[in-house]
Amino acid sequence: MATHQLSSSYYKEPGPKLDAESPFESMMERFRFAADVLGLDDGMFQYLSSPAQQVIVSIPVVMDDGRIQVFEGYRVLHASVLGPGKGGIRYAPDVHLDEVKALAAWMTWKCAVVNVPFGGAKGGVRCDPKTLSQGELERITRRYTSALIEVIGPDTDIPAPDMNTNEQVMAWIMDTYSMHMRRTETAVVTGKPLLIGGSKGRREATGRGLVTVTLAALNKIGLMPNRTTTVVQGFGNVGSVSALLMHELGSRIVAISDVSGAYHNPDGIDIPAAIAYAREHRNSLEGFAGGTAISNAELLELDCDVLIPAAKEDQINKHNAPNIKAKIIAEGANGPVTANADTILDEKGILVIPDILANAGGVTVSYFEWVQDRQGYFWTEERVNRRLNRMMRDAFNLVYGVKEQYNITLRQAAYVYSIKKVADTLKLRGIYA
Repeated sequence: MATHQLSSSYYKEPGPKLDAESPFESMMERFRFAADVLGLDDGMFQYLSSPAQQVIVSIPVVMDDGRIQVFEGYRVLHASVLGPGKGGIRYAPDVHLDEVKALAAWMTWKCAVVNVPFGGAKGGVRCDPKTLSQGELERITRRYTSALIEVIGPDTDIPAPDMNTNEQVMAWIMDTYSMHMRRTETAVVTGKPLLIGGSKGRREATGRGLVTVTLAALNKIGLMPNRTTTVVQGFGNVGSVSALLMHELGSRIVAISDVSGAYHNPDGIDIPAAIAYAREHRNSLEGFAGGTAISNAELLELDCDVLIPAAKEDQINKHNAPNIKAKIIAEGANGPVTANADTILDEKGILVIPDILANAGGVTVSYFEWVQDRQGYFWTEERVNRRLNRMMRDAFNLVYGVKEQYNITLRQAAYVYSIKKVADTLKLRGIYA
């Protein structure tokens, strides 16, 4: 079977070189594999690996000291085959178009794998939020939104929070868009405050969805959650929620970590106490006395049943993959396992639940938020959680079926399933000319 070459149009803009350890190049390696399994012809491969729309905007802003500073903003719609674009907006000093294009493609597969009727999109503004006042952030956000007023919209492309953006930023986007439209349009973004059309259960959604698919995976290998040990890397929103839910299910959480370091207790860490401690110490575990301090590298190699890397990308690679002892890895972060570690983990018999499935609970409840905004009728948290659990469980079972059908890994199956779904939909819709 012919090996597809990466379309030259996909990475042609200036930006940092993406090497074999890059999560974005890892994603494209997995895309090529799935394309070969499915026998995609070159035309379909080129269509699915090329973004539908790329927008670069200049954002002139009057700073607090009266200076005018111009920032650069991006919005990429990778595909709208399944529905409107969906994806976050990140504010970071090193964000660039290559990164945004790759993340938009990632969102296409993530939405498809959990059967959410959205395409993939992503946005970013090149700035350093740590050096900006609240007023400067608001002016950047509103000018960025106004520059994209013909691009974003509840029927075309729906932003959400991402790195260094939050509910407040989404509120500014919603208000700016609404002012231009001369009507309140809550469905233009998700991840909003509850007061202006946000959804109950949204904050916990990614961690809750991750635990749902982890339970399904444990069931496949014959383990009960109350007889397992769990290690969680990262104690932000996803990591802390995942740790708490696994703790409530009876799993013994033997190690947790954040940027301050890792903490190990073979008898089990008191997760509610750890969450309370972090809350009282500016969201940091530094000085936490509920476990012995170890390094993050040591944490990843602990003997456990479930390992949840929910910190950042490239944490498990070809160098440390041979030392991983977990039975299941549930990827809470995007790209925590590099492509060149996949084969090593598979040979060790470790079941890896890939990021595009494991952490898709966030986009699933973002979809729920959009539905509620369009209806003008809002659900209870119990209903949100029940529907989230059902969709995540169904997605896991579908992907697991593809894994068994092709005798491939769960990650490869997730890409095969999602890419086939988009390709089949495109064939039915046809190419407009």
